[in-house]
Amino acid sequence: MSDESAETQMSSARVRLRERVDNDFVYHAPTEGMPEIYAVIREHGRVLARALINTVPVSRELSTALTRLDEVIFWANAALARNPKPKEETE
Repeated sequence: MSDESAETQMSSARVRLRERVDNDFVYHAPTEGMPEIYAVIREHGRVLARALINTVPVSRELSTALTRLDEVIFWANAALARNPKPKEETE
């Protein structure tokens, strides 16, 4: 790969990263129907969290599992907020 080609790829990668940062660090108002989807995801997380609490010994591992589950719900909601589907995909 030539130096020029490598520089072009790096430049393109930096542009994509800047675009991602610009999208990630702004408020994303919920679009129509999104609050209901967020609620479904949170409910599934709550159900799994309760199942873990009821079946797994109280331990550092359980605490870590609950923390990671919280992260899963957070990132799923962030993915929805940051990457809304065009209306025709949701119908």
